[in-house]
Amino acid sequence: MARCRSYLRGLAICVTVLLLVSGVVMIGVGFSSVEDNILVAQLSSSDGLLVLQVFGPITVVLSVLGICAASLDLKPLLLVFSALIFVEFVAMMVVAAPLVHVQAQMGGAVDEVFLNVTPLHRAESYIQTELNKLQASDSCCGLRSFEDWENQLPVTCFCTPPASNLQPSSQSANSSSEGHCVMVGPDFYPPNQQLTEKLWVHSEPCGPILKSYLSFPIKLRIGIISAFATITMAAIALCLTLGLEEYWKTPPVETTVDDFNRVKYKPKPSLT
Repeated sequence: MARCRSYLRGLAICVTVLLLVSGVVMIGVGFSSVEDNILVAQLSSSDGLLVLQVFGPITVVLSVLGICAASLDLKPLLLVFSALIFVEFVAMMVVAAPLVHVQAQMGGAVDEVFLNVTPLHRAESYIQTELNKLQASDSCCGLRSFEDWENQLPVTCFCTPPASNLQPSSQSANSSSEGHCVMVGPDFYPPNQQLTEKLWVHSEPCGPILKSYLSFPIKLRIGIISAFATITMAAIALCLTLGLEEYWKTPPVETTVDDFNRVKYKPKPSLT
């Protein structure tokens, strides 16, 4: 029994240390900007950041309390730690619950935003600037297609196909696809573009890429909160087990037989 108790105590210390690490991670992610792209920052939800910023320091303080309680084997302090960390666990689950709803509704909300900002050449300047950066870095054009720019295609949309693919193609009246590039029809030529020149643009839209950028911060926050919840439940179970030891631990007994052959049981005297 003593060896089992020492294992439980060591495991409780390890779990509370993990809880301390999770609190530090929450603080680091909460106070560092994972949304370097301004357009992503405008469209993404900041609720998860607030959850991490508020509960991260609380987790660090409570985990230090739990480490001290488990290391010093203070049963009242273990029970206090279990109660406080349980309250924090319930509060975080209530506050963070909308993040799951936000993730589920992200696709439809982003599609609506895409519809409201098109045509892109009439969108806000910061949207055009950030989208041009995304088009240049990820070789894409437009949100849903290059047609979002109408006949005001920016330079970042232009694509150079392989030399072997520069032959005319009759796949479509308006455009023809060659690998990751597409040749647009005359309707999408800029006003200063000669009709005799072939204009190739990136065939991949930027919308799916932007959606992945938008969903990553939310998935990261949900993952951190899920890890915290798992570690917290383990810490509560271990600390309660140690704190309530006197209720579940079976005291050692000794048996005696009286003159009438009746067996009597009584606790053994404590060595302390």
